[in-house]
Amino acid sequence: MTDYVVPKATLQRYPVYLKALRKLKNNGCDRIMSKELADYVGIESTTIRRDFSFLGKLGKQGYGYDVDKLISIFSEQLGVNFDEKIILIGAGNLGKALLNYNNWNHVVGEIVCAFDIAPQNIKASVPVYDIKDLHEKMPKGCRIAILCISQSVQETVDLLVANGIRGIVSFAMDHFSVPAGVFVKQVDVVSSIQELVFEANLMEK
Repeated sequence: MTDYVVPKATLQRYPVYLKALRKLKNNGCDRIMSKELADYVGIESTTIRRDFSFLGKLGKQGYGYDVDKLISIFSEQLGVNFDEKIILIGAGNLGKALLNYNNWNHVVGEIVCAFDIAPQNIKASVPVYDIKDLHEKMPKGCRIAILCISQSVQETVDLLVANGIRGIVSFAMDHFSVPAGVFVKQVDVVSSIQELVFEANLMEK
């Protein structure tokens, strides 16, 4: 990890770089120039070089960056586990869509199973268990859950936390609380659309 204080905006771009670099590596790219990476991710090359500078001297002028080295450094910086086991809670329409997608380009891991109140009615590419069997069926080492439910949200969150979940990506509309040390990323499509409408209206004025 770097000893520098990395700006928040820079930290938010690091996962973008890492995802791009892993894709490039999978496509056989071993070395890349900042301009080439800029074209690939849609971020100015000057911004990329400044972002990279917080992590030390990573490249050579005229040579570019070693892709494997960058992947290793960004993985360490972000604490990324590419084999992260993710569970999905609620295999309704949205949950099924996420299960069908379940293609993270080997960036963070994959959804390994799902839990629902009626698992017998669901056909999916991963095992779907009854939510009542969460403790028994929880994958070993699992820390991340995707929440796609609309009922008994707090009760379900409490169950997840009690069984070792430390990060929740929530599509649930209901508010819920978590103890210290558990992190929540709320996905609110309605608010995102509202923000876009507001920004579009400002542009038109």
